[in-house]
Amino acid sequence: MHQRAYAGQCTAEEKRHTFAKSPIRHPKLTLFALALGTFAIGAGEFGSNGIIQLFAADLEVSVPVATYAITAYALGVMVGSPAITLLAARVNRRSLLLGLIGLFLVGNGLSAVAPNIVLFVAFRFVAGSVQGAFFGAGAVVAAYVYGPGQGGKAFATVMGGLTVATIAGSPLGTFVGQHAGWRVMYATVVVVGLLAGAALVAWLPRSDDLRGSSLTGELGALRRRGVWLMVTVAALGISSIFAVYTFIGPFITDAAQRDASLIPIALAVFGLGMAVGNHVGGRVADRYENRGLLWGYGGALGFLVLIGVAGGNLVILLPCLFGVGATMMFAIPTIQVRLTSFAPDAPTLMGTLNLAALNLANCLGAIGGAIVLDAGWETLSTVWAGFALTTVGLLLYVTTVARLKPALVPARA
Repeated sequence: MHQRAYAGQCTAEEKRHTFAKSPIRHPKLTLFALALGTFAIGAGEFGSNGIIQLFAADLEVSVPVATYAITAYALGVMVGSPAITLLAARVNRRSLLLGLIGLFLVGNGLSAVAPNIVLFVAFRFVAGSVQGAFFGAGAVVAAYVYGPGQGGKAFATVMGGLTVATIAGSPLGTFVGQHAGWRVMYATVVVVGLLAGAALVAWLPRSDDLRGSSLTGELGALRRRGVWLMVTVAALGISSIFAVYTFIGPFITDAAQRDASLIPIALAVFGLGMAVGNHVGGRVADRYENRGLLWGYGGALGFLVLIGVAGGNLVILLPCLFGVGATMMFAIPTIQVRLTSFAPDAPTLMGTLNLAALNLANCLGAIGGAIVLDAGWETLSTVWAGFALTTVGLLLYVTTVARLKPALVPARA
């Protein structure tokens, strides 16, 4: 991501902590451990989209029904992560992160052996409940590791794990699933999670400075109108990513009539677009309050139209996949800046709510796409569901959030 996106969150943490006078023993290894954790989480989330046809066939359900597993993961982030964050408000962030990676291993390990779609959906919910809380707690640790004034830069490094997951983790997971089976894909994610867990045990600092925060303070942010408006804008607008990403497999095999071996390539193209958009969007968010979201959402709408009209042509489809990923991620840094500006004094919860909003988008995009497919529309019609949702999100932002002023950052003892 970029420095300013998490500056409010990390500045609040710097006000709350008295940093140790002695330097962290292995700051780079600590950040690597956190990034490896976010990579494992991202690989499990995005890898599921690339193998949806495989587990649908093996569990004997249709692709629209199989999307319930994608939706369940998103619901886990939306419901489970905020609940965990609030219940563990006073828990030391090191202990919380270790507990979360353990729950991640349980959710993905059970997913690998699920005997039917019902249990598979339940296990994906468990795996999803980790994500938002892990990212929120990771922000706290990253801010502590780098010290005052550099927390945003540190967390940007941590978030690099998720970027790598979209470019490499998801395509590799799809490749593994296609050649060794979808269950092996989840088993592979568990192996990466074990490595991340070992790295966290070894390199997360043991310090009382990583203590939890006040539950009352975190809950106070939930009374702010701007927070909920921004969450809604994010959930509606970013949904078009998942109205496309969830169905990339069918786009390639059904709409473009190409071999399934091209699916990992299409996923990598989409992930590369996300990485580029994230990087450029960060620079725009640092300079302008609203342009990143306005340009990002507007550009995505144009690419969605192109896919809906001419996406059966691979020459058009692949550049448009890059374009949707790039334009949507171009908007996300601005979303983060605006969200943290409304409640910078509730750092862990804001990090969690940000991920919850994006996974509500995952849920909305997958459900919207499944609805149009169930209605008998052609494969590419899923983009129109995303188009409608993003349009509503853009209009809501222009008419409400763009006019709101950020909150002041209160000092915390």
